[in-house]
Amino acid sequence: MSTTEDQTSGGAAIDIRGLRKHYGPVHALDGVELQLTPGRIVGLLGENGCGKTTLLKVLAGVVSDYTGQVRIAGHTPGPASKARVSFLPDTSFLPDRARVRDCVNIYRDFFTDFDAELAADRLAHFGFDEGLRLKEASKGMREKIQIALAMSRRAAVYLLDEPISGVDPAAREVLLEAIVRDLHPEALVFISTHLVHDLEPVLDSVVFMRHGRITLSGDVDDLRAEHGASLDQIFREVHR
Repeated sequence: MSTTEDQTSGGAAIDIRGLRKHYGPVHALDGVELQLTPGRIVGLLGENGCGKTTLLKVLAGVVSDYTGQVRIAGHTPGPASKARVSFLPDTSFLPDRARVRDCVNIYRDFFTDFDAELAADRLAHFGFDEGLRLKEASKGMREKIQIALAMSRRAAVYLLDEPISGVDPAAREVLLEAIVRDLHPEALVFISTHLVHDLEPVLDSVVFMRHGRITLSGDVDDLRAEHGASLDQIFREVHR
């Protein structure tokens, strides 16, 4: 893994050059090049197994044995970047025995940029009792709790891995509203999903992935105008 000085690269919130990550013979990431600027909501779109989760884990500092150059929020992934990056993984990470109030305290203890009042407001918006135990919550309820906590950090970059996949279609709009609610105008939100149609209304830009490579990227409005189609239709065409 390469190291660089602690400074932003041309104003990019995320700057990736020649990123490769292998799991044995499998090329999870195969020469990824990507630059994303602050103040955007960007969709990382692709089928399951295309490399989306691995890419977000590298950016979050969870996966470190890669080659290439990676910078996020002005740092190479590590302790300094984790202080400025809020990562929501695709699996539950909070203890089953914990109550909602315990989860708020965990975030307050771990993250200096965590806004407990904002978290309480988001959780109340979802209608959660602070005494609810996670083991008593459905998968969709846990998704809402984790999103409320992750989005209550005053982070520079938010990395959200499939945040709406565990809820029914009727609840996805509510979750997306919670993600963009009270968002700092200079924050970058990078959301992975295979549910392109549901995410399209909130996106400024998109990055399409397949087989560990970026196949298409750009502003949503530009791509729709160029192709004369919705993002969902473009996605189906690119990945046909």
